[in-house]
Amino acid sequence: MATTGTPLKPSSIPLAAASAQPARQATLPTMMRALVKEKPATGLVLRRVSLPQVGATDVLINVQKAGICGTDGHIWDWDKWSQNRIVPPLIVGHEFMGYVAAVGDAVRSVALGDRVCAEGHISCGICLLCRTGQEFICERVRILGVDRDGCFADYVSVPEHNVWKLDPAVPDDWAAVFDPLGNAVHTVMAAGVSAKSVVITGVGSIGLMAIPVARAAGAARLIAIDVNQHKLDLAKSLGADEVFDARTPALREKIYALTNGDGADVLLEMSGSGAAINQGLSMVRNGGRAALLGLPSDDVSLNLAENIIFKGLTVLGINGRKMFETWYQTQALVTAGRIDLAPIITHVLPLERFAECFQLLKNGQAVKIVIDLTAEGAAA
Repeated sequence: MATTGTPLKPSSIPLAAASAQPARQATLPTMMRALVKEKPATGLVLRRVSLPQVGATDVLINVQKAGICGTDGHIWDWDKWSQNRIVPPLIVGHEFMGYVAAVGDAVRSVALGDRVCAEGHISCGICLLCRTGQEFICERVRILGVDRDGCFADYVSVPEHNVWKLDPAVPDDWAAVFDPLGNAVHTVMAAGVSAKSVVITGVGSIGLMAIPVARAAGAARLIAIDVNQHKLDLAKSLGADEVFDARTPALREKIYALTNGDGADVLLEMSGSGAAINQGLSMVRNGGRAALLGLPSDDVSLNLAENIIFKGLTVLGINGRKMFETWYQTQALVTAGRIDLAPIITHVLPLERFAECFQLLKNGQAVKIVIDLTAEGAAA
């Protein structure tokens, strides 16, 4: 991993991504900025490191914008999940967009200067799942910013297979968060929400994204549940029919009353909270469907008998995005004007203010933060 280096002095940071589009014949620098999980402890550090290597089938991307994900928050906190998965030192981050800066000798589908983002799940291509159309749950998957160096850096190297060419109509900030938007699209499409009543538990950035996606997919009624009033207000403005604080007394009974006494047809679980998962499952009608995307930090205890088995519930584990069906769906929804991410992207800040970014998210003062690697020092 290219993660050894010395502490970075902000005054000496070279802005490798300063131009709107790299020159086709530009000489690449030898060093770059990178946000690194340097050791098994809370936090991240900004370092100067060597550029990543580019193999014959790899593409080097000059990162312009990068989104902070809940997974990055887990890594920052060094929680139980991170301790069991992350091997420092590691460059973190997996949501991004940028321009192609170099390509391997065998690359044919992209060229220098192409505006792109990328699928962060790097599959093996040869396991049973990859060979049967389920590449997104490859049994040997390596995830960008989790299992290999990621995109919180001036440059990131990814296989050509994972590169997604962006439609010119997609704004840079939105393109940087196609990964989590794809999570929302995958969850909604897998759950089959058309003409259904839908409960969404957890309206962080992906839960909020799921609201316009579910509307576009034909959901009949959308009910959002969270503990953050600001996010619930935002959920309402994005198209939720009703919003509730998860701590509301007799909330299950209220949801049943709103759904003709039957319970919701579909649950989209986006929080990863054990309490929210149990609460959400209790609100789904017999024979309903639950799509679980939220990532718990620890083991979760469920009332399997009452909330799943006796109900005959169909429970779907949602991982990443279908490769690459979800990417086509996501870009189509954005370019058709069916989704507006502007209210969800609440902050765009330079890489040097990374600690502030994570604090804003932890305090619930931000919804989605995009890091601008073309800016230095002040908010974009």
